[in-house]
Amino acid sequence: MAVKLQPLADRLVVKPIEREEVTKGGIVLPDTAKEKPQEGEVLAVGPGRLSDDGKRIAMEVKVGDRVIYAKYGGIDYKLNDEDVLILRESDILAKKTK
Repeated sequence: MAVKLQPLADRLVVKPIEREEVTKGGIVLPDTAKEKPQEGEVLAVGPGRLSDDGKRIAMEVKVGDRVIYAKYGGIDYKLNDEDVLILRESDILAKKTK
């Protein structure tokens, strides 16, 4: 997905990854009963924040990384009819490794 959105400073654009939630008994939960996803794919990354002495601090995540983020972190945004999140790097809790 080509993103026409450039995050600023230490912000990034993440596409949430929806998981189909099934109970142990095999019942598929409807959308209204599902929890908000906490995992997503990074679509765009800002240049990083500035330190107190004016030096740019590089981001630890890059486009294509799969990340786990804070449950209620970020701002929901509609981009090309898809829901994305704009998060600060500090809202990222972990990066999934392959």
